Amino acid sequence: MVMQPVNKLLLKKTKRGNILKIVREHYLRDDLWCGSEACKVCRQDTNHQVLDEVVNSESTLFPQPHYILPDTNVVLDQIDILEEEAIQNVIILYTVLEEVKHRSVVVYKRLKEILKNSDSRKFYVFVNEHHKETYVERLPGESANDRNDRAIRKAVVWYNSHLAGSQKQRSKKDILRVVLLTDDAANKEKADAEKVLVATASEYVNSLKNQPALADKLSSRQCNSEFSGGKAPLFPPYRSPVEIQNGLKTGKLYQGAFLASRENFLEGQVNVENLEKPVLIQGRESLNRAVDGDTVAIELLPESEWSAPSELILEDVEPEAGDVLEEEEERELREAKKKQVEKQPTGKVVGIIRRKWRQYCGILQENPVKGSVRHMFVPAERKIPRIRIETRQAEKLLHQRVIVSIDSWPRNSRYPVGHFVKALGKIGDKETENEVLLLEHDVPHGNFSEAVLSFLPKLPWVITPEDLAKRRDLRHLDVCSVDPPGCTDIDDALHCRLLDNGNYEVGVHIADVSHFIRPGNALDKEAALRATTVYLVDKRIDMVPDLLSSNLCSLREKVDRFAFSCIWEITKDARIVKTDFCKSIIFSRGAFTYKEAQMRIDDTSQQNDIAKSLRGLNSLAKILKKRRLDNGALVLASPEIRFNVDSETHDPIDVKVKEILETNSMVEEFMLLANISVAEKIFQEFPECAMLRRHPEPAPNMFEPLIKAGRHLGFDIKTSSGKELAASLDTARMPSNPYFNTMLRILATRCMMQAVYFCSGMLTKQEYAHYGLATPIYTHFTSPIRRYADIMVHRLLASCIGADTTYPELLDRRQNHSLCHNLNYRNRMAQYAGRASVALYTHIFFRGQVRDEEGYILFVRKNALQILVPRYGLEGTLYLKNKDCSVEFTFNEEDHTQRCGKVLFHAFDPVTVQLSLDASNVQHEKLVFKLVKPFIAGFSVEKGAQSSSEQSPVKRKETAAAPGGKQSDTKKKRKK
Repeated sequence: MVMQPVNKLLLKKTKRGNILKIVREHYLRDDLWCGSEACKVCRQDTNHQVLDEVVNSESTLFPQPHYILPDTNVVLDQIDILEEEAIQNVIILYTVLEEVKHRSVVVYKRLKEILKNSDSRKFYVFVNEHHKETYVERLPGESANDRNDRAIRKAVVWYNSHLAGSQKQRSKKDILRVVLLTDDAANKEKADAEKVLVATASEYVNSLKNQPALADKLSSRQCNSEFSGGKAPLFPPYRSPVEIQNGLKTGKLYQGAFLASRENFLEGQVNVENLEKPVLIQGRESLNRAVDGDTVAIELLPESEWSAPSELILEDVEPEAGDVLEEEEERELREAKKKQVEKQPTGKVVGIIRRKWRQYCGILQENPVKGSVRHMFVPAERKIPRIRIETRQAEKLLHQRVIVSIDSWPRNSRYPVGHFVKALGKIGDKETENEVLLLEHDVPHGNFSEAVLSFLPKLPWVITPEDLAKRRDLRHLDVCSVDPPGCTDIDDALHCRLLDNGNYEVGVHIADVSHFIRPGNALDKEAALRATTVYLVDKRIDMVPDLLSSNLCSLREKVDRFAFSCIWEITKDARIVKTDFCKSIIFSRGAFTYKEAQMRIDDTSQQNDIAKSLRGLNSLAKILKKRRLDNGALVLASPEIRFNVDSETHDPIDVKVKEILETNSMVEEFMLLANISVAEKIFQEFPECAMLRRHPEPAPNMFEPLIKAGRHLGFDIKTSSGKELAASLDTARMPSNPYFNTMLRILATRCMMQAVYFCSGMLTKQEYAHYGLATPIYTHFTSPIRRYADIMVHRLLASCIGADTTYPELLDRRQNHSLCHNLNYRNRMAQYAGRASVALYTHIFFRGQVRDEEGYILFVRKNALQILVPRYGLEGTLYLKNKDCSVEFTFNEEDHTQRCGKVLFHAFDPVTVQLSLDASNVQHEKLVFKLVKPFIAGFSVEKGAQSSSEQSPVKRKETAAAPGGKQSDTKKKRKK
């Protein structure tokens, strides 16, 4: 081996303007193996032989045996092709690998996965940057991109020359060559000039024999998204990057994430940091090809052109021939804008700062032109536009759920252009639909890798004397857990005992997950990525492997377990005298359901230590809850339903609202108290890097729908403070409508923002408050098995009490700030996935059934009634004006009512609706809502309007009742 140093001179400018000269040595080697079995020159490493010696060419373009070497853009744009089994014997240059790593983390991870499992596929990484024959210096004035393209071409030339020396005995047609794949026209032209075998990705894929389906997966990302073809442009051009940057600096432009509307495909909004209200975007031209999640640059319209969200709910109309503008909806939207009274900032999209395109699940829409390869893809997510793709497998795919990626959106196309990725399975199949909802909500749900599993404890796991020496032994205490039925991931337990001085000792004992997951290893990184356990109706997607979640960390009864304990001395009127934290060992005396614990409390004949402990906890919890509510904490409606599932088919056979007992509240109160106590402790010790949770106070205007709804029925809802709001909600009751107060609380929930994680050093202390809980500081400590935020809090608390040491990342507020973004995103997606799972099972439940159910009008819209059916927690939209409706409705914009003859519809009015499932639209099965009572001739059961329905979003919206406390935990405990 010969190592040849190359000196590299780097110039670095200091803050004072001085120029520093830095010389670095870059060592080159001559013994790096090329990776081919055919090579007789390199010293081969038989443990890492990858590329085949004999390669049977399947390409009509390159009939001779060959390896392929893609450049960076081909890897970035055609990763779906590279993942296919048909693509084999591929050389990935180190130059390409590093470029991909810096340009797309997602693609880099997918490429690394291919390389890790490349034994059969024959992918080989050649470290060209450290080989003396393939390393190239960057020339004066040469861009980094041009230098890398030159390095890639040189590596191809070297490979062909290098392999030729080992193939002298072969005929010319049998000589093994290397083919460069590039979609860069300039790079291809230079490769041709250097006599390199070269092709575009499209040319190569289309030349492969017996692989017609592979062409479907070709990305068209290189297509000019500003203008393409001869059609007239439909959208205004985007501003240049320089114009956008200058506009943002001068304040003429704003940036933010674009959020498409679920109810109106011609509408969306952008949350801008410095503006009080979101900026409304209305109409196709103003939306200007923005897709939900994109970071966009927007320009505010003059105040005279400001509007407000439309009262229309636009149905998802199928476009004729896939390319007809829904002119009627556009016209209605313009008319609605003219009538708006309460305006909000309105703008238009002038540029895309960062696309957040991903792979989308959905179905193909059949093309009426037989034999055509061009088809329209309809995404399952209503907020995503239809996508044009080309596929030769349409007949096979029409009845399957498929995945498609967006490649570009030209100005002259009403829809974005994309490509087929893969088929998931038959439409309507339960497993397929579960996979769709996990993918659509970006839930990591693959098996844990071997690297992750390697950091799990080895069985049998035993507690050593060293473990005992580092922990407080609390196994003498009468500790027990209280959870929903079938719970296996028990992460909290409690105890209560009377002290000699008349006070109580109360302990909250939380699973010590951080003992098993050490910072920075593969297990920790995977948990941080997943961020939360996701609970579906029939299964859960664990944040950590089952050995921890359901065994070693779970606080099972009758076994020793490690815990992190928060212990208070509390007076009989629930005043805290002293708080203590410690790492401990506990022995749970019992794992009870809420119902079992309630029975022990209520049965006065039971006087054992566990029953006394539960009664003490319950009496203190009632005092704590009353004090919390007196301080202004809110109790908001959160109806949850539970499915009874067939043990064999796992199909739902019954559905009912979950029962809430005193013991639910008992556990919730002590989880809240522990979270607050820990928040105070870690902030005191680490004021710049404590991981906390805040619930922002809603802006006054956000309560306007709630205030109007209450005023209409004679109730004055005061919202100047949380305490006033809580008092107003308590007094707003109607004996004639027992569900009225619940609906009012549901509406109050809709008026609020979600609680979020944050790093204390990134905000002022005034911004820490949790509005719903009426507490100035809060965190999550009590569920580390299912939330990564709690693991971080455990590590901070362990450092506070000297039970563990800190590490740099723990105290890095910017890194924690970035981590909080992922935690908030994953938490939000997990909630949405859970709701989608309940909606899926509700649809399965209604297959073949027709039921009349009591419901209430939640909102009155211009062209629809939004109905809430409490029994199922369902919310459906009943359209009032469509082709099937022969009666006229009149909408009153002042008091938001709908009149049809003598019938007047108000918000919160009771109705009876008939529910059945309409499966005629295979993409979106719909629960059909037909009005039974009040009866309206021409509109009721005989001519009811269809509605798309989804699980009511209030299910898991965390605002006040128990964000992170035990109410938030009620959905988590399911059998795996």
